Amino acid sequence: MIETLFVAKTPNPKPKQATPRSVLPSPNQDNRVLDPKKAQNIAILLRALNVTVEEVCEALLEGNADTLGTELLESLLKMAPTKEEERKLKDYKDDSPVKLGPAEKFLKAVLDIPFAFKRVDAMLYMANFESEVEYLKKSFQTLENACEELRTSRMFLKLLEAVLKTGNRMNVGTNRGDAHAFKLDTLLKLVDVKGADGKTTLLHFVVQEIIRTEGARLSDADQTQSSTVNEDARCRKLGLQVVSSLSSELTNVKKAAAMDSEVLNSDVLKLSRGIENISDVLRLNEKMASDESLEKFSESMNKFMKMAEEEIIRIQAHESVALSLVKEITEYFHGNSTKEEAHPFRIFMVVRDFLTVLERVCKEVGMINERTVVSSAHKFPVPVNPMMQPVFPVPVNPMMSQAFAGFQGRLRYGSGSDDETASP
Repeated sequence: MIETLFVAKTPNPKPKQATPRSVLPSPNQDNRVLDPKKAQNIAILLRALNVTVEEVCEALLEGNADTLGTELLESLLKMAPTKEEERKLKDYKDDSPVKLGPAEKFLKAVLDIPFAFKRVDAMLYMANFESEVEYLKKSFQTLENACEELRTSRMFLKLLEAVLKTGNRMNVGTNRGDAHAFKLDTLLKLVDVKGADGKTTLLHFVVQEIIRTEGARLSDADQTQSSTVNEDARCRKLGLQVVSSLSSELTNVKKAAAMDSEVLNSDVLKLSRGIENISDVLRLNEKMASDESLEKFSESMNKFMKMAEEEIIRIQAHESVALSLVKEITEYFHGNSTKEEAHPFRIFMVVRDFLTVLERVCKEVGMINERTVVSSAHKFPVPVNPMMQPVFPVPVNPMMSQAFAGFQGRLRYGSGSDDETASP
């Protein structure tokens, strides 16, 4: 009884009706030609560029690169459809049941222009031409200035002379003791050569010697009189400032060291090839039926080509002059071994690396001199008088022979005193 009274009756479930699957197309049929992600990216670009399809088409028809600008032209190239996408867009009919999205509508309008994306490529070249030419001019001018700096820097040549004389003093009595020149690579080995004290390097010694002579020259001190500790310290401070300024004198050398000859040559070739691409576009344009917009395009392209061809000839000449000067300065310092250079601009790289080491050594020498003045008036890390026993009487390090083993080249110095300007 209780079961029949209190058990809830479960209603009979209604049979589920199968949901009819729609056979009609989705109401939103956008982006059926382009890949959805590509269409979305193009739509985002169009919104960011804030340009109408009419403005783009008019500029492409007339070849007006200034109207579109570099950024927009680069964006247009990124939008370029594949051959299959281009075919579908060109075959699209207005009465088609498939609707085009904003990106596809834009591309279809652009594709209605003859060889549209060849035009875009040519106009991008035009838009970038001036900046590319300016970059190459500055690069070749930097190379020329770098060569001039190495050839005329008084302090750099004086430093080379000091290294040469020091090397000859170290190797006196050997077949290397009467060298007339050395490869600049030797400069990078100077910090590897230790003195008898085990601390002072050959570069420290050379810097101290130049500091002394340069300081005396600048202070106009009377060298016949014994100088006080304070006077000597002042002279050394003046001399250190001169040596430390070498890096700022060779600014173009450091810039040239960062350049790549192959990249520069490739950039010049790209300019030449770009002109060929414009010629191809012009030939295609001439085959089309004549109308006002096509004539404007030809006029714009021909005017640019005349200017660009003249500019490219000047750039190629500038490149030839700059590379010739680089070759000359390399032969000037390295002689016949120039052919062995793996990198045409390697000489600048060597000097740049040496300047980095020199800056560090100058700071260390400055601190040493300051401590010496404070601690004692008679103790110096290197001799004050060149007649005193040198720190490097004989080679004390196996690296020393290697550092001065290659005195070969054409750079020669006069036999004047340390105070005289070294001259080739």
